[in-house]
Amino acid sequence: MRIIGLTGGIASGKTTVARLFEKQGVPVIDADQLAREVVEPGTEGLARIVDAFGAKVLNPDGTLNRAELGAVVFADPAARRILEGITHPAIRMLAEEKLQRLREAGEGTVFYVAPLLIEAGITSRVHEVWVVYLDRETQLERLMERDGLSREAALSRIASQMPMEEKKRLGRVVIDNRGSREELEAQVLRLWEEEIAHREAERR
Repeated sequence: MRIIGLTGGIASGKTTVARLFEKQGVPVIDADQLAREVVEPGTEGLARIVDAFGAKVLNPDGTLNRAELGAVVFADPAARRILEGITHPAIRMLAEEKLQRLREAGEGTVFYVAPLLIEAGITSRVHEVWVVYLDRETQLERLMERDGLSREAALSRIASQMPMEEKKRLGRVVIDNRGSREELEAQVLRLWEEEIAHREAERR
């Protein structure tokens, strides 16, 4: 089974691209979704986060207060490393379980979507890397608009990741999302035909 790591910067459009591939029938495992699953109430992940950061990171209903935790870890690299030490191993285990089920189902290609695929040093989990690319200014505008952030807050979130230009150089395939939604859809369809449907046909 061919595992394509799909990554990009914050607000670059990774989720949109993944959904477009999913519409073509390609399975997608989303690390952000896994990250939510491993900190649900009752999980070991959530218990360890509360041990590390205190009950202030919980909502009254016992779920994780992402905004509160985000404010702590975005401001403090050491705190972010502690959080990653809790969540990354749990995400890895869950990803492996899901990948194994897809292998057993006979899938030929799967996307593993992870914003920190390169930064977290997990490219060894995938066979190749595809990058959804945006220039910095467009990324900043889209992030501010999407999350209702000030310019300063958006810049600090962008600064916590590898620069897009650097990430772009590491992708075997680069999907340019600076244009319209229609342009993005056309790129994805072309890539699906050339890179996935064609190979799947040969495999069969």
